[in-house]
Amino acid sequence: MTRSAVWVPLFDDLADPRVAADLAGAAEAAGWDGFFVWDHLRWNEPVAAAADPWISLAAVAAATERIQLGTLVTAIARRRPAKLARETAALDLLSNGRAVLGAGLGSDRFGGEFSLFGEEADERVRAAMLDEALDVIRRAWTGEPVHHRGDHYVVDGVRFLPRPVHGAIPIWVAGFPGKARPRQRAARHDGFFPVNLAGPDQLAEEVAAVNAMREDPAVPYDFVAAIAPGTDPAPYVAAGATWCVTDVEAEGLTVDRVRGMIADGPLR
Repeated sequence: MTRSAVWVPLFDDLADPRVAADLAGAAEAAGWDGFFVWDHLRWNEPVAAAADPWISLAAVAAATERIQLGTLVTAIARRRPAKLARETAALDLLSNGRAVLGAGLGSDRFGGEFSLFGEEADERVRAAMLDEALDVIRRAWTGEPVHHRGDHYVVDGVRFLPRPVHGAIPIWVAGFPGKARPRQRAARHDGFFPVNLAGPDQLAEEVAAVNAMREDPAVPYDFVAAIAPGTDPAPYVAAGATWCVTDVEAEGLTVDRVRGMIADGPLR
């Protein structure tokens, strides 16, 4: 069964955790299956305001009971994996096991989130940091002592408790279609979010490529397709999408527009 989610940036009119919580509650009441948010420190002008995604998702968790929630996507290289392991586990406990972690490289071109803060700008280095951090985070969720000395991070025998509700949290890896490294990374985790899809045929190519790399294709796995509100999701579902999420622009997005999108009902 394919599920549908509201996916929105927390900018300007939406840059308030109370607004996110209210919209998520409306989405749950309207039958949507998830509420996901962008994770950004800033965005290019004319966007001026941005909310913290984790505080906002905590408010969303407290305001809802059923829908899944999380970030699509977090640029892991600009976050400390030990702290992210704590934050995601806490969100999962608060939501009673409904959290999802979207993970990717991120990009400097949308808001200078790396260059303006002195973060790593080289994508190859960020890719290595991403893989190493996800390894640390997954091991942290086990509750067993983490012993890690890598190229970028150190954890010296620390246990991370409490654990997530189900022992782990789904990790959906984002990446551009046709790229080998994101496909390989996604195959090691729980889902793939190919960004900037050209259409359902391209999604079908990504589904086939990632499934061919997975250790056990019989294990449940998610493929996420971002489609514009009003688009027929059927071709994406036929191509293998297990989730369809709303693809909206960052600039000029208003609360009223999101409310209207929610009221129109899930992408089915």
